[in-house]
Amino acid sequence: MRLAERVAHMTGEGSDGWEIYYRARDLAAGGVAVVNLTIGEHDIRTDPRILAAMAESARAGNTGYTVGAGKPELRRAIAERVSARTGVPTGPENVIVTPGGQAALFAAHMVTLDPGDTGLYCDPYYATYPGTIRATGARDVAVPTRPENGFQPEARAIAARAKGARSLLINTPNNPTGAVYTRPTLEAVAEVVRDHDLWLISDEVYDTQLWSGDHQSPRALPGMAERTLVVGSLSKSHAMTGSRIGWLIAPEPVVAAVTALATNTTYGLPGYIMDAGLAALSLGPDFEAGVSGPFRRRRDLALARLGQANLLRLVPSGGAMYVMVDVRATGLSGEAFALRLLEHERIAVMPGESFGQAASGHIRIALTVADDLLDDALGRLLAFAESLATSD
Repeated sequence: MRLAERVAHMTGEGSDGWEIYYRARDLAAGGVAVVNLTIGEHDIRTDPRILAAMAESARAGNTGYTVGAGKPELRRAIAERVSARTGVPTGPENVIVTPGGQAALFAAHMVTLDPGDTGLYCDPYYATYPGTIRATGARDVAVPTRPENGFQPEARAIAARAKGARSLLINTPNNPTGAVYTRPTLEAVAEVVRDHDLWLISDEVYDTQLWSGDHQSPRALPGMAERTLVVGSLSKSHAMTGSRIGWLIAPEPVVAAVTALATNTTYGLPGYIMDAGLAALSLGPDFEAGVSGPFRRRRDLALARLGQANLLRLVPSGGAMYVMVDVRATGLSGEAFALRLLEHERIAVMPGESFGQAASGHIRIALTVADDLLDDALGRLLAFAESLATSD
């Protein structure tokens, strides 16, 4: 029997870029001590108050089917949070609750792209970005950014690839680079989007992990609210990665289309998960700052440790739980450096090549272990890099 080509097309050919992570996981399963700095997973668990609300809701009987765009009170709470953080008036009619940010990202492309269209996204990119575009039958086209420009998207590069495109996906604060797009960058991107009549899909799941300045959503720019779809989530802001609760902020016709899609795919979130999300949002911005605080502290630690390195160059990180380091002066690719680092030091980091070609010769370090363990790992990483120079 023949399987449909859909999934093969979605995943593409060759490596998925996660070999280092798989190898580190296998070593750890075999009893080898590995410092795993590969994935964006908090080193704390979901707050007990959120879990208590989840359990109480389930015990109260909220375990049946739910349909539609999500519980009205949760959509209202999300809308209020978005309005407060971005300054853009947002109502519950602009919100659909999804099973995590990934489902929102998938749905955003499903309702904006047809087979044969082109969907644009910036390189470096989170691993699932191309696949969510390909899943629609559209063609995925990467827009390269440059390390010497801090990995900020450039309007001319987008415009050069915009013919025949229907959408552009951006992500700020950015995974994997840690870049926070400046207002001039966002204004230039918005101009291209308007000029070429594109949908803008803005992944803002790291909006609470901002180490300098304020979060700026492109949806707040003139003429952008009616063409911008914003992906949000409680995964990073509230350490709820496993609860799978996210949302899409969009114009009402888009929300209606995504709701119809959800009826035929996810059929809604569990009621007790939505009640846990409502409890999480009720904890307020001080709670969110507490969740993000350790990553701010560890980013500063990484700046102090790596900022004066001879062979390694730290890419300026304005947000997210990662730092990216240029290792090209060692003579190795990012992949070769990461493989050797794991082999010799049992420290696992992600090669820049896992996130596209623009970050070739870089590594991404997740700031997701305790401060003392991270400090020790960074010191060993520096010593390893220096040993490469002396061994030549």
